[in-house]
Amino acid sequence: MATSIANLALFLLCIVNLIMISSALPADFSILGYAEEDLTSPDRLIDLFELWMSKHGKSYSSLEEKLRRLEVFEDNLKHIDEANRKQTSYWLGLNEFADMSHDEFKARYLGLDRIDVPRRRSSAGSIFRYVNAGDLPKSMDWRKKGAVTHVKDQGQCGSCWAFSTVAAVEGINQIVTGNLTSLSEQELIDCSSENNGCNGGLMDYAFSYIASTKGLHAEEDYPYLMEEGTCEQKKADLELVTISGYEDVPENSEESLLKALAHQPVSVAIEASGRDFQFYSGGVYDGHCGSELDHGVAAVGYGSSKGQDYIIVKNSWGSRWGERGYIRMKRNTGRPQGMCGINRMASYPTKDQ
Repeated sequence: MATSIANLALFLLCIVNLIMISSALPADFSILGYAEEDLTSPDRLIDLFELWMSKHGKSYSSLEEKLRRLEVFEDNLKHIDEANRKQTSYWLGLNEFADMSHDEFKARYLGLDRIDVPRRRSSAGSIFRYVNAGDLPKSMDWRKKGAVTHVKDQGQCGSCWAFSTVAAVEGINQIVTGNLTSLSEQELIDCSSENNGCNGGLMDYAFSYIASTKGLHAEEDYPYLMEEGTCEQKKADLELVTISGYEDVPENSEESLLKALAHQPVSVAIEASGRDFQFYSGGVYDGHCGSELDHGVAAVGYGSSKGQDYIIVKNSWGSRWGERGYIRMKRNTGRPQGMCGINRMASYPTKDQ
């Protein structure tokens, strides 16, 4: 009898401890990737680092490099934990970027040419075909409508602009033809001469390239290399996906962005250089960021959850980042440029029937 009471007491104590830990964090261990004790115990920190290395297939060239990465890992873990304790609407976690300093991360994964928005060149002047669109659905998710391909990974190449462009073209092609075809970012990197390959680019210039040529090859016919290659635009006897042009969404107008997004996926640019972006794991993002655009992504829907309105954004940092490769960014912020400048430089491809 005494043993049973003792076991029950121990069980209840474990439950209390679990509740205390959970109340201090916005999600459980499996989501965040760490526990509270990992920040206070050197041994647990090392064990966590080793576990993280194994999970993400990490290895280092020397013991010195491994120790340096452990220091970066610890600093990132402290930032993640501090951010999570602010009780915000989103949370951070240990992902594959946890051994990279923020400066390293920005240099490798952001790749939008920083130019003034008015310098964008529209293929159709000031035309915005959705200007009079009304009765928009309360929510839209092009993933559920079969117009979005799998989440891709740009790797250590500043080609986000190409992935943003391709996602929008894949979307309109499926909407018009009924066929969802994964298209080639590598062709844009190699052949879109107005852009700078792995050193950055702009989605409008990429749309212009596709519209002025015979189209874009499928990903399987022109696979991604994660580096700049030789243009092989004229591959014989291979099917191409075409667009007729592109149009720009009026700048700093969330209403216009939603009108476009209700009809098709849209290429957008954001400022993703905030440290929280590196470790975003879930929730509606409303963290600190400006509107100095440095990253191209694709808006693929919008909706609301628990009183918070958001835009669904497809990223190109692999499916282990964020919500399986996506981020929900807060809308209705009261700022014309939107969260992280998402309303500043949106555009979409057009395709004839």
